[in-house]
Amino acid sequence: MQSCRRKSLWLALLASWLLGLLGILPLLRLAVPTGPRAGAPQGWPRWLDAELLQSFLQPGELPEDAPQLRRAPRGGSCDWGACFDTSKCRSGGFKVFVYPAAEPTSEMQHKILASIEGSRYHTVSPTEACLHLLTLDAPAGACSLVPPKWNGGKNHLVLRLHPASCSGTFQLGWAMVAEASPTVDTFRPGFDVALPLLPEAHPVRGGAPGQLRQHSPHPGAALLALAEERGGWRVAATDSSACPWDGHCEQDHGPEQTHPGAALPNATFCLIPGRRADALRFLQALQAGCIPVLLSPRWELPFSEVIDWTKAAIVADKRLPLQVLAALQEMPPTRVLALRQQTQFLWDTYFSSVEKVIRTALEIIQDRILGASAHPSLLWNSPPGALLALPTFSTSPLDFPFYYLQQGSRPAGRFSALIWVGATGQPPLKLIQAVAGSQHCAQILVLWSNDKPPPPSWPETAVPLLVIEGHRKVSARFFPHSAISTDAILSLDAHSSLSTSEVDFAFVVWQSFPERMVGFLTWSHFWDEAQGRWGYTAERVNEFSMVLTSAAFYHRYYHTLFTHSLPKALRRLAEAAPHCVDVLMNFLVAAATKLPPIKVPSGRRHEDASPPRVPGDLGPAARDCIDRVAAGFGHMPLVSSRLRLDPVLFKDPVSVLRKKYRGLEKP
Repeated sequence: MQSCRRKSLWLALLASWLLGLLGILPLLRLAVPTGPRAGAPQGWPRWLDAELLQSFLQPGELPEDAPQLRRAPRGGSCDWGACFDTSKCRSGGFKVFVYPAAEPTSEMQHKILASIEGSRYHTVSPTEACLHLLTLDAPAGACSLVPPKWNGGKNHLVLRLHPASCSGTFQLGWAMVAEASPTVDTFRPGFDVALPLLPEAHPVRGGAPGQLRQHSPHPGAALLALAEERGGWRVAATDSSACPWDGHCEQDHGPEQTHPGAALPNATFCLIPGRRADALRFLQALQAGCIPVLLSPRWELPFSEVIDWTKAAIVADKRLPLQVLAALQEMPPTRVLALRQQTQFLWDTYFSSVEKVIRTALEIIQDRILGASAHPSLLWNSPPGALLALPTFSTSPLDFPFYYLQQGSRPAGRFSALIWVGATGQPPLKLIQAVAGSQHCAQILVLWSNDKPPPPSWPETAVPLLVIEGHRKVSARFFPHSAISTDAILSLDAHSSLSTSEVDFAFVVWQSFPERMVGFLTWSHFWDEAQGRWGYTAERVNEFSMVLTSAAFYHRYYHTLFTHSLPKALRRLAEAAPHCVDVLMNFLVAAATKLPPIKVPSGRRHEDASPPRVPGDLGPAARDCIDRVAAGFGHMPLVSSRLRLDPVLFKDPVSVLRKKYRGLEKP
């Protein structure tokens, strides 16, 4: 009997101890948004980050959050299915009409209009538009009235890049709202679009690159930077007893350092209060590569419908500063590195310019229209991003040149030769025979752009040969012809002179670097201090940043990107200045990959057979080309390199019989 009583007493004491322990242990909620789920509107999810909670509590032991305030969304029960007519987008594609801005217009409105009018989405006809866009960033008292084709707001997008801009001048009805840092109480997941809060001086295109120069924290770098109400950032001590953002802490805060202004200190984490006014600090932290730690934010994170913020930011409970600080100190260095790298990718891809912000918002709406054919989450959250992975080409990562390594695959072992015959070109009979002799060649396409008709007969080859006529513009050589059946393209001019060994080796190199251009002849860009502009040269130096498309391998996706993604101004430049197509294609690939091209060895006969393509020999228009292209991109994406890949035993003093690519060394 006494044994039973003793056991009951011990059980009661144990239960009391457990209840007390659960009552006094701190609560650390780290909620982070996950990627979008198909078929369900996405709001601001509130998950638990188990990795950061292992030192404190198990997720099942945490009490639920307090009841959330009931949302009062705009437009009543409006959602995507009920308030947007997708039938208007099926015939003419996704076209956007922008209502003329009321005078006076703000600087931000000018930037918005310029970015949309230069994009592939824009149309001047409201009848053929799938989406009508109305900007509400005018100064107070100058807000737009109800547009003439308002139609209750159906298929309309009301754009507000600043919370202080005019609003409430009319009922939104069925219109979507793309707003900077919307509150979670008014945001309609799956219908509205959350935008970042941009400064007035934000660039229209291009934008400043991320400021992170060292992905791993420097031993002397601060752990925390805190956004202050008066502006600027304060560096806090790393002592876990410090409580840098809670005024109720009794412990000593330790040494602090104040950084006035917008410049960020070199810190690993940036603590940002949850006030809507602090949303601008979130963008500053991204640019600086400082991992944002949001303290109970009451605003929706930008583009949360498609961006997986678990990979770049942390959301913490502001009521538990000591636990959050300890969790940040214990975070594994591998995760810190991954978070900082992702902040730089997101900044460069979606936030560094007004043009990228607007294009991202429109791309999200287009994904809703496409439904099952929209971008998967991997394309949104992995380089180069969804803006450079067009869904009109494919929605499978395996079809793009950027994801072979991630998917554990490699390109197929065949290529298509695309030979451009211009106005002064002759039928490239020897070139066709040399290319057809390659064991990797699948087909040869001759793009005939000569005023004379093509010859009636062509040399017999072991691979199919197809002649395509009617293309007079040089930019047509980069058109995504449906006849191309392989991922790899060998772009050639009629005057090119290559041996079969050169073609074989270059293709093998390209298979290892399918996202890059692999070529034989190179150019190099430079900054001319005297004239304050960009220039480029074809002088034979060790350093280069471009390869000529007169003999180069690249992925066929770049034809789609060249035709459908370039801004209108750059497409007109390619049509008016044929010598700019090489520069444009190199810019496009470098902007997507942030990598230089690869040079492979070529015989002397190939260089002698090439026409004079030195920029200086083409006149002032050629010298202006790279400067105009750089202005169109908003930055200089070209990356210089000194790497040339040669085959094993290349030019070694050994028997030719031991060399695989023997034709490379023939004079």
